[in-house]
Amino acid sequence: PKTNIVFLKVHKSASSTVMNILFRFGEMHNLSFAFPLKGGHQLFYPQHFMARFVQGFSPGKPPRFNILCHHMRFLQPEVQKVVPSTAIYFSILRNPVQLMESSFVYYKGTSAFSRARSLEEFLSQPYRYYNPTASDSHYARNLMTFDFGFNPDGEVSAKRVHLMLKAIEASFDLLLISEYFDESMVLLKETLCWDLDSVVSFPLNSRDSSTRSPLSGAIVEKIKAWNKLDWEIYTHFNRTFWERIDRDIGRERMQREVKALRERQAELARTCLQGMGSVGPKDIKDSSLRPLQHGNAKILGYNLKQGLDKETETMCRRLVTPELQYSSALYKKQFPQKPP
Repeated sequence: PKTNIVFLKVHKSASSTVMNILFRFGEMHNLSFAFPLKGGHQLFYPQHFMARFVQGFSPGKPPRFNILCHHMRFLQPEVQKVVPSTAIYFSILRNPVQLMESSFVYYKGTSAFSRARSLEEFLSQPYRYYNPTASDSHYARNLMTFDFGFNPDGEVSAKRVHLMLKAIEASFDLLLISEYFDESMVLLKETLCWDLDSVVSFPLNSRDSSTRSPLSGAIVEKIKAWNKLDWEIYTHFNRTFWERIDRDIGRERMQREVKALRERQAELARTCLQGMGSVGPKDIKDSSLRPLQHGNAKILGYNLKQGLDKETETMCRRLVTPELQYSSALYKKQFPQKPP
C-alpha cells in the first residue's frame, strides 16, 4: 500500500469524505500528517501553500510527513519540501454548476454573496457584487482554479487553458470526479494499492436537501460562463477519468467493484448507524459527532448504534467523526502536550 500522499482538498467537492478516508488510513497505519501550525484546520488558506505553515516542519531536513490533506492553495515546490518525492498526488473535482450553487449557500457570508438575495440575482450582474480584489472573492468564481493555485480572474484563452491543464496533469497522478464518487474510490484504491475497507465511507459534510434548489437552464449556462476556467478543468478531467477507467480497469470490472463497495457500505451502515442514514444537526445525540454548521447550509451527521462492542464502536466512530473533530484528535495524538 502507498503511504505517502498529497490530497488537494478542493472546496465543496465531497473532499471532507475523502479526508475521512485518509484520516482513518493514517491512524490505522500510524502515519504522520502535515498539520497546520498549532493544529489549525487550514494551511493558511487562501494564501499559496508554504512548507513553514506545517507544524513540525524544519527546513533543510528531509520531508518527514506521510499525508498532506488539509485545505491549501496548491504550490508544488513548497509541497515537495514537506512530503517524500514518492508521494502520490490526487484531488477531486465537481461539476462547477453544482459547485457554485453549493458555494452560494455555504459561503453566503462572503463579500460577493452576502448582498445578493439569490444566485440568480448574483449572476444577473456579478460585478455589482463581486470584487476580484476582496480577500474572500475566490469563493465566488472559479473556486477549483483558485485551489489549484491559478488566477481565477485570468483571461480564458485557448493557450492559457491548455497550459493550466498541462500543469495540473504534470503535478497530479489522479483526478477524481465527485459525481462518480464510488467509481472514484475504486480508482483511488487501485492507484494506492489499498483494500476495499480502506476506501469505504459515509458521506460527510453534506447538506440537507431542504437548502438545495433546482437550477433553470439559463442559470446553468450563466454559471458555466462565469466559471469558465473551472468548466474547462472539469470537462477535461471528467473525460480523462473515464479514459483511465477504460484503460486500467474496464467498465465491467468497475461495475463489479462498485457493487462490492456499495454492499460493504450498506453492511457497515447496518452495523454502525441508528436508522441507517444521516440526520439533521438537531437530531445528532452525541455532540462530539456534530459537524460544524456553516453559512445557510444545514450539515448532516450520524447517530451510532448503542451497545456496540469496543472494537466495532471504534471502527464505526471513525467512519462518522466530522473532519474538525477528527483532525483535532489526530493532532493531539501526533503532538502530545508536554506536561508543564
